[in-house]
Amino acid sequence: MYGDATNWNEDAYKESILKDQEIQTLTVFRTAWPPSSNPNPNTIVLASSDGSLTSYSISEIPLGFSDLRTPQVKPNAFLQGHDGPAYDVKFYGNAEEDALLLSCGDDGRIRGWKWEEFMQSQVPGALQGNHIKPIVDLVNPQHKGPWGSLSPIPENNAIAVDTQGGSIFSASGDSCAYWWDVGTKNGMIVCGSSQETCKIKMCFKGHLDYLHCIVARNSANQVIDSLKDEKFKLLSSSVSCIALDASESWLACGSGQNLSVWNLPASECVSRMSTRASIQDVIFSGNQILAVGAEPVMSRFDINGAVLSQIPSAPQSAFSVSVHPSGVTAVGGYGGLVDIISQFGSHYCTFRCQCI
Repeated sequence: MYGDATNWNEDAYKESILKDQEIQTLTVFRTAWPPSSNPNPNTIVLASSDGSLTSYSISEIPLGFSDLRTPQVKPNAFLQGHDGPAYDVKFYGNAEEDALLLSCGDDGRIRGWKWEEFMQSQVPGALQGNHIKPIVDLVNPQHKGPWGSLSPIPENNAIAVDTQGGSIFSASGDSCAYWWDVGTKNGMIVCGSSQETCKIKMCFKGHLDYLHCIVARNSANQVIDSLKDEKFKLLSSSVSCIALDASESWLACGSGQNLSVWNLPASECVSRMSTRASIQDVIFSGNQILAVGAEPVMSRFDINGAVLSQIPSAPQSAFSVSVHPSGVTAVGGYGGLVDIISQFGSHYCTFRCQCI
């Protein structure tokens, strides 16, 4: 069959090619389980390379594991959170009705929406994206150069929260970590209520390259990183991922193909282990450590560095692993793939995000 050259639309053709490439290269940078009164996980939230924040209902996804021909699933809620990739998503607050959905991304913004409003929106899916106004919208500062010129707005690669102190911490692309005072009232953010809230309370410097990640050790009034300071420790660019356990006494650090575990009260490294591929995310699950990276495997270690299990995962390169209180695990990564793994190590379901 021959095409009709008179109806050729080159712009539409180019757009279709770019859209197809975007679908194939869509990357899930962060998965997160929202607070819920239901002990069983049903909702998973994703931050992706297209700047979207999406929510998926696990009960609506076909069961089974597949790294080929994985079904593409429509989200049940969607926000266009950032202009450029969204790198991290966190929940501020533990109550479902009061929690905020926080995200950061390549545009240098930290934005927050009411989680309940996000999930209960009656706006049709096709019209979602900018239908909810954020109640938190923070922008990284620009640096002044010669003759008053301004640098580009540096990206935010990760965020951490301190709900007791009303603070958000960010790891930025300008080699700085920022401490944002968002202000709280009865445990809820009241950003914008005064000139003292939603401001940078402190900027922590000392690095020569951008920061990958950051975690808040609220019990000791610290932000964990690789530089030693009396009050704060800020992560160096050589460490790609870090995680604290629930007691905030143990720290796991991923650096290239190496994983180390530190006892923070003793300031001592208790174990080191090597993996076949670079580690890109790590998290504690009880007294065990889960790690994912540039191979389709989720590894489970004990504190002493012994390998307990290695479970195949759908993404060929995984950037996020998150654990629900029930023990169910979500692994997200390249290709827009998300793998839900049960607490027993079996694959519950696998799906591919829809490119919005």
